[in-house]
Amino acid sequence: MVALHTAVLTKGVPDFREGQVSFDEEGHLERGKTPTVMNPNDRFALEAALQTRVRHGGTVSVMSMGPPGYKDVLREAMETVYADDLYLASDREMAAADTWATAITLSTALEKLGGLDLVIAGFKTADGETGHTGPQACWALDLPIVTHVVALDVDPEAERIRAKRLVEGDIEEIETVEAPLPAFVVTDPEFDPSYRTAGDRLELKDLREETQKRAENFEDHLTTWDHEALNLDPDYIGLDGSPTIVSSVDPIPKAPAEREATMVDPDDEEGMQEILETVQPFAGGD
Repeated sequence: MVALHTAVLTKGVPDFREGQVSFDEEGHLERGKTPTVMNPNDRFALEAALQTRVRHGGTVSVMSMGPPGYKDVLREAMETVYADDLYLASDREMAAADTWATAITLSTALEKLGGLDLVIAGFKTADGETGHTGPQACWALDLPIVTHVVALDVDPEAERIRAKRLVEGDIEEIETVEAPLPAFVVTDPEFDPSYRTAGDRLELKDLREETQKRAENFEDHLTTWDHEALNLDPDYIGLDGSPTIVSSVDPIPKAPAEREATMVDPDDEEGMQEILETVQPFAGGD
């Protein structure tokens, strides 16, 4: 069997859950004071990589570009996809990059990693919503790309992938396409992993046990590259290498600091009756 080497791209994004986001007095997001979590759409890319590894073996690497705090996102990714190793492109020269400069950095890091058969990225990020970085990185790598993938099969011997992708128009349709390896895949949020055999499910269990031990010391499996290690010119990465110009930023409206609450003792029949009458119109059924 041909041993596949798969790389998954992931990113940390601000935790937008209520109560977790920090704003300044003008309503602008304060990233330094807002917790970072894994980009939700990247989980589908991780699922696709895990499915590929369970079915066909090989190795899985996870890569991100961002500040040192992204190490926690990579650790979570290792636990999710049972990755073998982790890579972080990180230094001040890479900061404030738009999607183009990010793609240049990531594609260079992927080339340095080398020997890849499959690169998988999520659909879009929760903080950018452009969906550009994956396809732009693919363009820089000059690989065939399949986007909006909802199901994926890999034939290592034939060096091809077969994917079902969601096509949206007047109606939603599923299109089946093939591409040669190495290839770049962008998963859709509708991606659904499939473990068809008992052997697949046993392999999944074994990989989980192995990775739980590995993730305890994830930094032993983490490689960090700065722009010098990647031989990147600072003029073409980070803020200086970003052609995007932001003309203005609209502040995010602040949520109310407090909510009104009425305390009702469960033994207060009249008070409990008022609660029932208030919520009943919103309840389903009788």
